[in-house]
Amino acid sequence: MEKQLFLGDEAIAQAAIDAGISGVYAYPGTPSTEITEYIQGSAVAKERGIHSRWSVNEKTAMEAALGMSYAGKRSLCCMKHVGLNVAADCFMNAGMSGINGGMIIITADDPSMHSSQNEQDNRVYGNFAMIPMLEPSSQQEAYDMVYEGFELSEKLGYPILMRITTRMAHSRAGVVTRPMKDENPKNCPADGRQRFILLPALARKRFKVLLEAQKQFVDSSETSKYNQYFDGPNKDLGIITTGIAFNYLSENYPDGFEHPVLKISQYPLPRKQMEKLVNECKEILVLEEGYPVVEEQLKGYMGTGIKVHGRLDGTLQRDGELTPDAVGKALGKDITSYYAIPEVVEQRPPALCQGCGHRDMYEALNEVLAEYNEPKVFGDIGCYTLGALPPFRAIDTCIDMGASITMAKGAADAGVFPAVSVIGDSTFTHSGMTGLLDCVNEETNITIVISDNETTAMTGGQDSAGTGRLEAICAGIGVDPAHIRVMIPLKKNYEEMKTIIREEIEYKGVSVLIPRRECIQTLTRKKKASKK
Repeated sequence: MEKQLFLGDEAIAQAAIDAGISGVYAYPGTPSTEITEYIQGSAVAKERGIHSRWSVNEKTAMEAALGMSYAGKRSLCCMKHVGLNVAADCFMNAGMSGINGGMIIITADDPSMHSSQNEQDNRVYGNFAMIPMLEPSSQQEAYDMVYEGFELSEKLGYPILMRITTRMAHSRAGVVTRPMKDENPKNCPADGRQRFILLPALARKRFKVLLEAQKQFVDSSETSKYNQYFDGPNKDLGIITTGIAFNYLSENYPDGFEHPVLKISQYPLPRKQMEKLVNECKEILVLEEGYPVVEEQLKGYMGTGIKVHGRLDGTLQRDGELTPDAVGKALGKDITSYYAIPEVVEQRPPALCQGCGHRDMYEALNEVLAEYNEPKVFGDIGCYTLGALPPFRAIDTCIDMGASITMAKGAADAGVFPAVSVIGDSTFTHSGMTGLLDCVNEETNITIVISDNETTAMTGGQDSAGTGRLEAICAGIGVDPAHIRVMIPLKKNYEEMKTIIREEIEYKGVSVLIPRRECIQTLTRKKKASKK
């Protein structure tokens, strides 16, 4: 056993290696990316042959991880919170089938939307699927939960959802590691056809099994070392806190808690401990990062009329992250904020890098579209989303991964012309290909720009599944090869780019434009590496 300084993400990754995983499956998404990157860079993982290649999207990652579990091996599946929306089909049904080898699903939630389009709390998904959940309050706890969680998953027979947040993922602390376990042997389930074929007649039986398992899940939570009850002398208030919010509470009580505190880090909720707190105290304060998940369940469980404070009654804000100051104010303390941004610090909006190929693409596209009355450009998730900001102001929408193509199709169906989609190479293979097939099948009058920088640039330059294949993919889907046009987005090619864009907008059918130039950041790193 030795102590190392780890990011929360790194603690999870090392714990998974030490727990004997055979594979990690993920699509890069902040704040979860470093988990897979750590395993990719681990000498032990390489020596053991642990699978660590990026998946095309979160759905394929979840299904592959379940397949590895089916074979008896331990698998880790990682994604940011919105990624679970993409993987939800398999996620929900994995709760029905159960698992064979241990399976942990990491959801890295992003309260305050530091790099996301919403701040959904995926504990709701865990309750929805009715599977056990873990929520660490420290990097050490994150390590321990993963290290022990695979065994718990195998004991209970179900996948476990582990929820972390941005602050946990991207802050560092000392972590004591534990002895490395052997990988599980390959061992497909003897009753696999009864569990993993979710035809209605079998699925109905599996659902009853899942319902019956709920008592076992609750019993496990009741006895979990991660759910702790701390007594306090002042019973006027009882406090329930979860995950990282426990740290913010602790910072307000450096000399010990004044009130009884129930720390919850394993779900389903431990009802007996909650009842103990409610019976002892006059009022309850719920401190949780994200949605009022515990607060709402508490009110439903207790039915005693006890007053519950938290996000629902305005004691805490409904949006954004908790802070020690916010928790202190909720406790009635006189707080002088240490977190205010000095007036001298000016907020600087993000911008496309100088030398980025997206810049040249947007400039040419904007100039051509200025020739039309009501052009609409449907954007997507990636670096190129920054084209919404000055000086380009080039896109009109950005909703979710892949939506640029399908929204442009719907607008074109409604009569919008020109209807232009802008999507990146990694996002296209993630979830744009099926939308393109819709367009091809209906011969939609649409122009699709796949802005190809040959990497997954927004999350740090990971491999892109479509590199070197985009033209073949589009042709295979059915786009006329004469209207798959590759461009090199450079100033010297500016007039040629405008001509191509104009020609393909005027073509009455599906056009795909591929401006291709390597990301300036990955190119710079390669040049530096070549000089060493």
